[in-house]
Amino acid sequence: MKTMMLFLGALGGSEVLLIFFAILLLFGGRKIPELMRGIGKGIREFNAAKSTIETELKEGIRDAENKAQQTPTSTIEGPRP
Repeated sequence: MKTMMLFLGALGGSEVLLIFFAILLLFGGRKIPELMRGIGKGIREFNAAKSTIETELKEGIRDAENKAQQTPTSTIEGPRP
């Protein structure tokens, strides 16, 4: 993430304009909205999957903590004479 920020910070206005122009030439004006919709859908699906995994992990941790609290602790007895 930090590397990406450094890369984006190094780009000036003319470089961004050149990249945008190259994308416009490659995909055309009609394909760009479709491309952006696809990227947005992919990001939404990724975020939904991420939140599902986070929820499942939190539930698993909560269940493990509850089981640990519910199990009676055995007392350790000393050696019998």
